[in-house]
Amino acid sequence: MADDQHGRTPPPAHRAHPRAPRRTPSGTEPATARSDLRLRLILSALFLPVFTAATVGFALWSAHQGPGDSPGSGPLTVLAVVCGVLALAAALDLVRVTARRRREADPPDDAIG
Repeated sequence: MADDQHGRTPPPAHRAHPRAPRRTPSGTEPATARSDLRLRLILSALFLPVFTAATVGFALWSAHQGPGDSPGSGPLTVLAVVCGVLALAAALDLVRVTARRRREADPPDDAIG
């Protein structure tokens, strides 16, 4: 049965994790939207060494550039910084995902009986 003004039925109620903060949807996202932690873990683990190697490679290449060489050391330095920021983002996401997976795998303290 259509309950809201647009003729849509409300999403089914779900049971949230006991320690999960209660949030109300603020936009068009579904109330049960969750991040795929396994995919985030794989992507972070894959791209962390890639961006770290790219950072080191661009930094070394930039350091060995002469005054008239092309590309110049400026664009190579920018690329090294961008890759470094992306490597840092991948590392932080890897830490957050592993902590969240560990937290979700542990049973709540009040459920042990």
